[in-house]
Amino acid sequence: MESKTIARRPHCLVLAFPGQGHINPMLEFSKLLQHKGIKVTFVTTLSFCKNLQTFPNSIPLETISDGFDNGGYEEAGSRKVYYDSIREAGKHTLIELIHNHNYSNKGNNDNNIIDCLVYNSFMGWALDVAKRFGLVGVCFLTQNVGVNSIYYHVNKGMLKVPLLENEEIWLPGLPSLAPCEMPSFLYEYGDEPAAFDLVVGQFSNIEKADWILCNTFYELQKEVADYMTKIWPKLRTIGPTIPYKLLMNTNNDAREGLKEDEQEDYGFAHFKSEECTEWLDDQPKGSVVFVSFGSLATLNEEQMEEIVWGLRDSDSPYYLWVVRDSEESKLPKEFKRKSKKGMVVSWCHQIKVLSHEAIGCFVTHCGWNSTIEALSLGVPMVAFPQLSDQTTNAKFIEDVWKNGVRAPIDEKGIVRGEALRKSIWEILKGEKGSEIRSNAIKWRNLAIMAVQKGGSSCNNFEEFVDDLLRL
Repeated sequence: MESKTIARRPHCLVLAFPGQGHINPMLEFSKLLQHKGIKVTFVTTLSFCKNLQTFPNSIPLETISDGFDNGGYEEAGSRKVYYDSIREAGKHTLIELIHNHNYSNKGNNDNNIIDCLVYNSFMGWALDVAKRFGLVGVCFLTQNVGVNSIYYHVNKGMLKVPLLENEEIWLPGLPSLAPCEMPSFLYEYGDEPAAFDLVVGQFSNIEKADWILCNTFYELQKEVADYMTKIWPKLRTIGPTIPYKLLMNTNNDAREGLKEDEQEDYGFAHFKSEECTEWLDDQPKGSVVFVSFGSLATLNEEQMEEIVWGLRDSDSPYYLWVVRDSEESKLPKEFKRKSKKGMVVSWCHQIKVLSHEAIGCFVTHCGWNSTIEALSLGVPMVAFPQLSDQTTNAKFIEDVWKNGVRAPIDEKGIVRGEALRKSIWEILKGEKGSEIRSNAIKWRNLAIMAVQKGGSSCNNFEEFVDDLLRL
């Protein structure tokens, strides 16, 4: 009987920086790779994984050390200590992990051999490890390509910091930016030197990567994507990396039949979900203001109180507000967590909430994950940025994509309740609201087109997969 030789599938390690906004898109990307016949092992830090509630059963999970295995960033006590530690301990333990896959089991199970390392751009040191083992090195950008362009120009000395107070900043493919519209680590240069070094240092060796993949879609950022592709010929936009089922709000899957559990499990979860869906099901279409500031942003008590009054007095009949357990003590004592008008929860499945027809607008900190989810699901935004790239994303939301408004701040940097109320009213009932809602639907349709067969992101993803399969 003639025996058949079965070709070994390429095997990718996907290495994610330990943060929800970095892990979720890379995990969804991993599921798409796996669906295309690529073997995937997902990797992040041991400290981040210790408190996980859920993780998709279909993808193997392994860990590296950040040097603080029991408490991660909180145990380190400072950004600099943590970033230095994850670079050193992470590099050492990643080398051990790849060595164990490629040599310890060689001959016994060749499917364990690693061929490719997809690494979060915040972990640029991982590219040196990939080259050491002769692997395909793939840089994955989890922030928008415009923000990455800004950091790249700083890294190369083409944009000088500190920024001048009244400087007008022009970079290829981007709108004119005031200093206060730049990422906070540049605008507030010197306040967070470790964070500045991390975000700017992403691009110290990026030209050596075999591929550069970005979680955005081409139609959203054509000009800057075209410009950066001239600098990085292997740059490809492959987003939005969110489940297609939720993008379409349907059971159909144009990404060619991901299994039900692969569609439903989006990202890591450190918390068990609150029962938001049943409550949303009872609300009229487009009636709910959804408020969430992500997994890291912290607000002071004065700001929390102003949000309470802004939501209480808004013309929207309902609100759903995510307040992490660590932030709940900042709420006014007399404020009811549940009422006829709204509900406060400690966690929710954000992308499922955003895809619900009851949502009328999204009050967001403008982290890139939240921003591209809302863009892709056609949800208008009230931009409420806090730090990092969020101020720049807010600029795009209001002035470039025109699918939201930025809530104004006062001289203390506080969004007052009345300002929040007016911003919500503008989207739901104001003169600009119709145009904003129309633009929100336009971007949703373009996002869907990008990931469908023949779309820009689909084609780019297929090109990358075909290259891996040739291995």
